[in-house]
Amino acid sequence: MNPFNCIIIDDDEIDRLTVISYAKRFSNLKIIGVFENAEDALPLLEKEKIDILFLDIDMPSLNGLDFRKKAMEIPVCIYITAHPEHAVESFELDTLDFIVKPIKMDRFTQTMSKIEDYMELKLKAQLFESTIGGDVIYIKEGHTETKVKLHDILYLEALKDYTKIVTSNKRHCVLTSIGNLLKEPHFQSFVRIHRSFAVQKQYIDKKMNNELLLNNGMLIPIGRSYKENLSL
Repeated sequence: MNPFNCIIIDDDEIDRLTVISYAKRFSNLKIIGVFENAEDALPLLEKEKIDILFLDIDMPSLNGLDFRKKAMEIPVCIYITAHPEHAVESFELDTLDFIVKPIKMDRFTQTMSKIEDYMELKLKAQLFESTIGGDVIYIKEGHTETKVKLHDILYLEALKDYTKIVTSNKRHCVLTSIGNLLKEPHFQSFVRIHRSFAVQKQYIDKKMNNELLLNNGMLIPIGRSYKENLSL
C-alpha cells in the first residue's frame, strides 16, 4: 500500500512535536500538514486526499469534535487528548482510536497497528461480499468463493464499519458492522463481550475480571457494559 497521508492538529506545541516525532518513525505515514488550530486545517481538506487525522479535542475556536464533523470523509480519526470524558462522544464520530495524554511511543505503536489493520481490511473488504446460507458464510474475493463454517469461527472483531471473522487458521473481513452481523439469525450463538468483540461461548476456556481466555490461547477484553452478557 502507498503511504497514508496524515495531518496533525494540536494547540499544545510539546504534544504536537511529540506526535510529529512518533509519526516520522513509520515509513507508511506521510505528514502533509501540521496545525496548532483546527480552523487553519480546513482549507487543506479541499486540496488534499487525507487518510488519517491525529486530532486533539480541547482547542480554541473550533474543537476537535466539531472539526471531525466537517471532515467525516477522512477514513481514520485518532483522538489524542487529555480529556478522557470525551471518549464516548468521539466514538459516535467514527473514531478508530482514542489516546489519553501524555502519549507514549508504545501506545502510538499500538494505534499504528490498528490503523494498518484497518487499512488492509478496508482494501480487502472492498472485494468481499458475504451471504448467509445454512450454517456457513460464503465470502467472495474476486472470483474466488470461500465457505466458512459458523462453528469454526472463534470470534468476531469490529473495525469501524467492517467485521473481521477469525477462525483458528484464517481471518476474513466483510463489509458490515459487527452489530448488524449479530442480528443475523445464524449468529445467535455469539455473545457480545466488548464494543469490538463477540465470541462463541463454547470456545471460552476461562473467564477473568477483564478478559476471556479462548481455548486457542487468545485473550479477548471484556467491556464493563457487556459483563452481564456472560453467564458461564
